[in-house]
Amino acid sequence: MLFRRIAVIAAFTLASAACAAAPDKLDTIVKSAMAGSKVPAVGAVILRDGAIVAQTVQGRQRNDRPRRAGADDVWLIGSTGKVMTVAMIARLAERGVLAWDAPLEKMLPDLAAGMLPEYRQVTLLHLLSHRAGLPRDLVHLKGAEHVFTDTSPTGQQRLAYIAEALRDKPEVAPGTAFAYSNTGFLIAAAIAEKATGDTYEALMRKEVFEPLAMRHAGFGNTGDGQNRGHQHGKPMLNMVKFDDGAPAMFAPAGFLHMSLADWARFNLDQLAGAKGQGKLLAPASYKLMQTAQPGSPAGLDWGVQASVAGRQGPALVHQGSDGNWLAIAVLFPEQGSGALVVANAAEDMGADKVLNGIFGKLFPTLSPANERP
Repeated sequence: MLFRRIAVIAAFTLASAACAAAPDKLDTIVKSAMAGSKVPAVGAVILRDGAIVAQTVQGRQRNDRPRRAGADDVWLIGSTGKVMTVAMIARLAERGVLAWDAPLEKMLPDLAAGMLPEYRQVTLLHLLSHRAGLPRDLVHLKGAEHVFTDTSPTGQQRLAYIAEALRDKPEVAPGTAFAYSNTGFLIAAAIAEKATGDTYEALMRKEVFEPLAMRHAGFGNTGDGQNRGHQHGKPMLNMVKFDDGAPAMFAPAGFLHMSLADWARFNLDQLAGAKGQGKLLAPASYKLMQTAQPGSPAGLDWGVQASVAGRQGPALVHQGSDGNWLAIAVLFPEQGSGALVVANAAEDMGADKVLNGIFGKLFPTLSPANERP
């Protein structure tokens, strides 16, 4: 089960009827939501006025061991990390290393002859707003499961994967409509690697993690002594097929792990950027990321909603899961507030109900009720 975005407005509508809870009660809110569930651990952060105002970690790193999850543990944040890939690309575009509107056949000329003609004029803007027409993943995905044991550089693996993906028939005509795609982010990473000569991983460290002091951010699954994702009631330790999770080369599509504080640092910068005070990017780049594309519910790569669960927007939303973790980020730029919540399990163990319950209690503290008709 690979990364996906799920519209959050419907999931949160009923939960938001819960009474407002003060941020300093976050421990209680999370414990209450987890009670009786199969979710081993949850981490939650509330953001307001440029800072973390509340943070909690509850539960165990693994449901087969007693060790408690801690404040410095790392969590896999799924597709909510796609926004970070966009930020790296935006930094390169600001310096003229990349161009938002360059055609794919020019950016990856070695693949041009083999790609379907429909994809040749696709741009970075299309790829990072899910408007390139690409299917969500490779159509014949099981045929690519060798990547779980492939020891070649991840950049080479991505090139082989996307060469095949660019021969898959488009879901929609490129450039015309929204069609969620992990592949688009793998292609964007390959473009950045070709243009710079650096790996995606090196670019992310240099362009995003280091400037924002995200010292515990990394790539792929979490390691020993850390939180582990769960599926079917047990920790998922060995990934050998796509039903198990994601391979390392999927990092640009959101296969990143980090501490709650690091996740918060990035999202605090996004909130600051919405008010012209961001550290990482130029004001125009934040605006591009946080504004829905024509005829689309998404910017780059934020879901953009006029309101969420009856609270005043605009709201920037993203949800991600690889089947072993579930992460949700919701920001209210005009309010300067937001919340990040993650579980080391996913829907099959009830993580969606737990996280929705938490957000239902938090929303009234993050944004006023929506009074617009």
